[in-house]
Amino acid sequence: MAVKASSADNRTRSTVSLCIVIGMCCFFYILGAWQKSGFGKGDSIALEITKRTDCTILPNLSFDTHLAKQARPRDLVSPAKKFKPCPDRYTDYTPCQDQNRAMKFPRENMNYRERHCPPQKEKLHCLIPPPKGYVAPFPWPKSRDYVPFANCPYKSLTVEKAIQNWVQFEGNVFRFPGGGTQFPQGADKYIDQLASVVPIANGTVRTALDTGCGVASWGAYLLKRNVLAMSFAPRDSHEAQVQFALERGVPAVIGVLGTIKLPFPSRAFDMAHCSRCLIPWGANGGIYMMEVDRVLRPGGYWVLSGPPINWKVNYKGWQRTKKDLEAEQNKIEEIADLLCWEKVKEIGEMAIWRKRLNTESCPSRQDESSVQMCDSTNADDVWYKKMKPCVTPIPDVNDPSEVAGGAIKPFPSRLNAVPPRIANGLIPGVSSQAYQKDNKMWKKHVKAYSSVNKYLLTGRYRNIMDMSAGFGGFAAAIESPKSWVMNVVPTISKMSTLGAIYERGLIGIYHDWCEAFSTYPRTYDLIHASGLFTLYKNKCNMEDILLEMDRVLRPEGAVIMRDDVDILTKVNRLALGMKWNTRLVDHEDGPMVREKVLYAVKQYWVGGNQTAAAAA
Repeated sequence: MAVKASSADNRTRSTVSLCIVIGMCCFFYILGAWQKSGFGKGDSIALEITKRTDCTILPNLSFDTHLAKQARPRDLVSPAKKFKPCPDRYTDYTPCQDQNRAMKFPRENMNYRERHCPPQKEKLHCLIPPPKGYVAPFPWPKSRDYVPFANCPYKSLTVEKAIQNWVQFEGNVFRFPGGGTQFPQGADKYIDQLASVVPIANGTVRTALDTGCGVASWGAYLLKRNVLAMSFAPRDSHEAQVQFALERGVPAVIGVLGTIKLPFPSRAFDMAHCSRCLIPWGANGGIYMMEVDRVLRPGGYWVLSGPPINWKVNYKGWQRTKKDLEAEQNKIEEIADLLCWEKVKEIGEMAIWRKRLNTESCPSRQDESSVQMCDSTNADDVWYKKMKPCVTPIPDVNDPSEVAGGAIKPFPSRLNAVPPRIANGLIPGVSSQAYQKDNKMWKKHVKAYSSVNKYLLTGRYRNIMDMSAGFGGFAAAIESPKSWVMNVVPTISKMSTLGAIYERGLIGIYHDWCEAFSTYPRTYDLIHASGLFTLYKNKCNMEDILLEMDRVLRPEGAVIMRDDVDILTKVNRLALGMKWNTRLVDHEDGPMVREKVLYAVKQYWVGGNQTAAAAA
């Protein structure tokens, strides 16, 4: 009987305990909901209870520089593994544009300067070391004109381009006077000349493409006119030209017009530009001009300055024959006519063409037998796709005055207007209402971000990357002359949204994060990634993606990642082994939401240890 009584008592106590636990859970849930509602006098008490019971929040994270001498928080999570520094020879390592690997590929049509990424077994699993003496770049706009020598210790351009006013070495800094091969008197005067023809001042031209950009002075001086230029140049004998551009705070990527399509959507740019960029525009059946035509929006402008324009006056200085230069210009004019570009003006050594608004306003295009049209059903499917000598079709119109694909508002009105691709139903499953809802959500997210990272909207972070940009909502929410955002749309995304991002007056690029990005190390101040690791789950190694993030992030740069709590927990453990300080916090809607936010700051450290760990 005693045994039976004892069993009954145990069951009673278990039942009571269970009821108490359930009751407390209900109490704290209601209290949390009350706290979030904004009503009642007990909010401060509820907030304190939440702070004490929330195990996902790590100690305060400092976003200050190492010079501020703030005490670093002690991590409460142990790293999964500790990554060692790579040997110092990898300081400026660009995995997919490695010079040694490039030489194994054909030189024809610049194939060897294109992306050639290492196989998995050759990938580095160590941290790329910053050079000894590395310092934070100067704040914008001073960074446009000055770059610390220690960050890019390469003087070759100061000698090679001395008379062209590209860059000068002064003391412990490089100074960029704003000159270029075609504008030794400065980019400002050159742009003034261009703006006398092209509508830059009124916001009609917002996005530009600079092919063969050098140190990107053209793009740098367009920024004060509210024009965002995507500049690209190969990693070649002009060492570090794209690295200089990014150190200056100017958008740029390593790239070349070779055999594969540019990683940009069709009808993206308001203007494209070549200033003595050495691209053989008339070669290969005009394939390079056809690629520019693909990425140029209807009504957009193409600017070509330097040889062969105005060859009759300049042929002696260019050390080429009249016959050679005349043939080259005639070929360019012929291809421009084939593309239905209207030659607007020729000023000195600069020629400006304009792409027609639609095919209805192109008489020669009515007879399609005179031109080879591309048969691709998706003009934005470009990742590692070969260029072909054909013209990319543009959307049909009902009226000769209508803009193919839809008219775009001047900037900044276009930033939050519904992009024509969405308004016209060209992105399946996305309505104007869904787009507006997305905008509203990102404004809310950014408000929460800035409450944790007080520097987010101050201009501290100049070069910003969004690794999975969606419709560009994050970039739009933080848009400011103080910063710019490289909006990356992963090639495996369910929807191709990059075209809509460009229609907002923002810039970006297609990329597959299973491979390295086309940039130098330490070129971004802040990296944002929303849902990226869920997207790439079972596609490639999480560790490889994080190491690539570390490669492109500056010392003391910041990271913001949104994802499922289970994924971010794994990311957090890896990040702690990469010399990152981290803080995992709840979604702004409360702890019951599975999506969390992981904030991180890369610690300041530099190379200088020649006996560092083996690379692999």
